[in-house]
Amino acid sequence: GAHAFRGRKEKKRNFRMLWTVKINAAIREEGMNYSKFIDALKKAHIELDRKILADLAEHEPEVFKKVVAAAKGK
Repeated sequence: GAHAFRGRKEKKRNFRMLWTVKINAAIREEGMNYSKFIDALKKAHIELDRKILADLAEHEPEVFKKVVAAAKGK
């Protein structure tokens, strides 16, 4: 029982880490870093979770660039 519980928790942790890496790699190309991007999203009231942002960064780079521009206020 305890092993299965720990495994589910680790899986969630690993996915969040993977999403962060994908977002960070894409946002660096836009001249920002991860923490400033997340802060800009919050200030711009853009409520996309890390899973969606990572998916956009990987599969829809043009849409991701538009999200970045909106977060920057441009």
